[in-house]
Amino acid sequence: MVARTQSSAAGIIALLSEPEPLLKRHALKSLNAVVPQFWAEISESIELIESLYESDELSQDARDAAALLASKVYYYLGEYDEALSFALNAGSAFEHEGVTPGAEEYVETVISKALDRYVEARGKVANISGIDMKLQGIIEGILRRCIRDGEYKQAIGIAIESHRLDIIADIYRLTKDPALLSYAMDAVLDAGTSLSYRDEILCFILPLFPPASSKDRSPHVHSVTRLLVTLSSPELTIPLLTAFVPNEKLLAYQFAFDLVEGGAQDFLESVKSGLPEGDAETKPIFDTIREILAGQESVKLYLEFLRRNDKTDMLVLKHTKDSLEPRSSIYHTALTLQNAFMHAGTTSDIFLRDNLEWLGLASNWSKFSATAALGVIHKGHFNEGMNILGPYLPQQGVPDSGIPGAAYSEGGSLYALGLINAGCGSGQTIEGYLRDALKAATNEVVQHGAALGLGVAGMGGKNTDAYDDLKTTLYNDSAVSGEAAGYAMGLVMLGTGNVDYAEEMLQYAKETAHEKIIRGLAVGVALIFYGRQEQADKITKDLLAEKDPILRYGGVYTLALAYAGTSDNAAIRKLLHVAVSDTSDDVRRAAVTALAFLLFKNPSQVPRIVQLLSESYNPHVRCGATLALGIACAGTGLQDAIDILQPMTKDGTDFVRQGAYIALGMILVQQSEASSPALAPTRAAYNKVISNKHEDPMARFGAVLGQGLIDAGGRNVTISLQSRAGSRNTSAIVGMVLFCQFWYWYPLAHCASLAFEPTGIIGLDENLRAPVFEFVSNARPSLFAYPKPTEPPKKEAVTKVATAVLSTTAKAKAREKKKAAAEGDQMDTDEKEKKDVEMKTEDSPTTEKHGDISPITGSISNLADAPTSEPTSERLQNFSRVTPAQMAHITFPSDCRYQPVRLVSPHPAPTRRSFKTLVAIEKFAGGGGILLLVDQQPTEEPSYIEFSAVAAAPAMAEEDPRASSPVRHIALDESAQEATPPESFEYPFDNDT
Repeated sequence: MVARTQSSAAGIIALLSEPEPLLKRHALKSLNAVVPQFWAEISESIELIESLYESDELSQDARDAAALLASKVYYYLGEYDEALSFALNAGSAFEHEGVTPGAEEYVETVISKALDRYVEARGKVANISGIDMKLQGIIEGILRRCIRDGEYKQAIGIAIESHRLDIIADIYRLTKDPALLSYAMDAVLDAGTSLSYRDEILCFILPLFPPASSKDRSPHVHSVTRLLVTLSSPELTIPLLTAFVPNEKLLAYQFAFDLVEGGAQDFLESVKSGLPEGDAETKPIFDTIREILAGQESVKLYLEFLRRNDKTDMLVLKHTKDSLEPRSSIYHTALTLQNAFMHAGTTSDIFLRDNLEWLGLASNWSKFSATAALGVIHKGHFNEGMNILGPYLPQQGVPDSGIPGAAYSEGGSLYALGLINAGCGSGQTIEGYLRDALKAATNEVVQHGAALGLGVAGMGGKNTDAYDDLKTTLYNDSAVSGEAAGYAMGLVMLGTGNVDYAEEMLQYAKETAHEKIIRGLAVGVALIFYGRQEQADKITKDLLAEKDPILRYGGVYTLALAYAGTSDNAAIRKLLHVAVSDTSDDVRRAAVTALAFLLFKNPSQVPRIVQLLSESYNPHVRCGATLALGIACAGTGLQDAIDILQPMTKDGTDFVRQGAYIALGMILVQQSEASSPALAPTRAAYNKVISNKHEDPMARFGAVLGQGLIDAGGRNVTISLQSRAGSRNTSAIVGMVLFCQFWYWYPLAHCASLAFEPTGIIGLDENLRAPVFEFVSNARPSLFAYPKPTEPPKKEAVTKVATAVLSTTAKAKAREKKKAAAEGDQMDTDEKEKKDVEMKTEDSPTTEKHGDISPITGSISNLADAPTSEPTSERLQNFSRVTPAQMAHITFPSDCRYQPVRLVSPHPAPTRRSFKTLVAIEKFAGGGGILLLVDQQPTEEPSYIEFSAVAAAPAMAEEDPRASSPVRHIALDESAQEATPPESFEYPFDNDT
């Protein structure tokens, strides 16, 4: 017999009006079971149900059932707040509903609303006692269930959102797992938490981490380093470092090197000055830590790494030089930038020395850029910086050399000096030199270079004297020098969030008539509020409401830098709104580009966000989308981003194609053909566009820059906006912001070098010397191999081709021969006649070999073409290149004499199945770099790597930069001394053949 389906709840609803409490209780429980089918019918009696909940005549379980019934009806009506209120009063009835089949969606929705209300209430009330106890009970129950089921990360997330830090401590005491503390830290840093609450959580988490030890290679060293860099608190950092001295001095050195990777200059200086002097035993250790914290030791090691492993393909540069018109300023600047990027940090200026004639064609601002390129090439070459640039620096006591065009090389050399000392010049001698040069200069071009150099070298130094010198230059109201001063003022006060400085700069921006100055000041204000999050909200709102589009442009970058790396949803919504609604194309382009600075920690999200923007009718929006993809996905080889960019290389607008070529170079840096199938087509596209003289100059400019970026730093650097510790890479973020200004001013493109991150493993022992040792990369060598060098075009030997004649001609000649022979004539026709080739109508039998002849069977086979099996691992030497994706595959064999004091990478090695996906999406933040090593065999004599000798620098002229010198140097001045003519010789004409 088939059961009849219920078609109405009217009969059950009628029982609610019965006077007997038992009938009402039965009706309430019966209605709870049929609410999903008859909620519309039941909703007509909602007032009666609410009255039953409030009735004193019913038992407690009946009242709970009435509250649960009302909650369900309101849930189906879409009144979620009312549904939550009645669910809170349902008591045990709601708890039992959680295990009822079919009620999962209702329960999850109510719990979600309960969490939202609890988080909102905890944000307003500091004490738990001020929260509704029923709401508190539901949240406590959720947390207990998560902990019981082992869902610790979910519980930590709820605890962070609801300001329940005690839950984090309870979970750690239960599990003793530092990885959960690292997860909590990542959740705070990557979720756009307010600054005050962020610092509160981090200060709470830090003491919970167990003490680091070199014996177990503590895996949480990366997390502690990131935490300290984020807090930038000397009070927390100094006790940590001193606790390692003297027993764990290698770990202290490792922490110092890791802090330098992401720490601001003023923070490192405070830590350095706050370290104790120590006694006879510990003083050398503290002195070494101070030397490391100065930052120059790390740069010197990376400089040696780049110099030793330089794999720059000179044929690429030669091809670009031969394809571009050297007298065109844009092409000359493009090749200058390409050479600077490809040789960044390698100290190799061989291309410039071999192409002095091309270099001499530079004039005006091309000469400025060409000289500044030396700063990119010799970046980090602190000791020889002044000697290298000596022939071009302005002479002391000589305000104007009087040499035509000398101001451009002098200004460029001062800019180059800043690039050499980028991020390490604050408080150093070089900062004083640049300040003096700025004050002594009378030419606006020299002032421009000095201001940019001072800003880049003193980045984040917060030197008020340097700021005042730059302000004096700004008040000269020169468009050229004033623009550079605006950028530099922001660089010097980077991240201070000083409202007085910002208002002072904006006031002058509103008074001046020079757009260049306004733009420099607008970006300078953005730099001041770097990383300040909600503290920048007011000034961002004011700037975005300005009538001047240049100030709105500054407002976009202020918002992006204030929330850099946070993926803040509110900031993303604002930028997207500006990108589709602003009346200025420049502002819209900047708004789309600025998305990269918010989302670079989550590169896989960027293609999805900018997909529609890349198809916009506005070419400026499309251009912004290309740069957003390039900056956010730099170095990842993300295929989703490449799929968007490749069609944009055929866009109808030249500057969109330019942006697409540049972005592809950023994304594919340090990718191999085995890991990224788009690499070879992209390189071929670069060559094709550069060679095509009919292509638009802007697109060719973009292809040249992209080609330089894809092979940056001798193919030994990547582009990364976060440090190895996982924190924001301040220099890289600032460098990319300034690079984006190449749209208006090409020399600022040199600042892209600030984002170049050397990728290698540099092992040091306790004496900070580099021993000889090997480690293992557990991956196929082809996945992370250097690109094959370009092969020069083969010169085919001209061979004499035999004359082809028709068969009828051959037959006629044959008849003549036959006739002559018959007549008995002894003619020598056959001997003198050329050997003609008869054209056959049928193919001659092939004589080509299609394979090797087997020595066993004598048959033809394809033995030569048979693929050889590739090894699954390789052994690498100290100072070898190790790409970020490769870092998770690196291991130190147990029998290796040297073992690192911390893990090479905080990420586990990916499985073979997930590797391809992981390469594309994961940023591989952390790992590698400079590693301190424990010597397992201290009694044996170590073998050290001999550092290469410093390349000979051009002679620095003492009196006149044009003075002759036995050392050949690059002359950019047209009036410089000419090269010595070759000796006379007599050509041996008699030997001609």
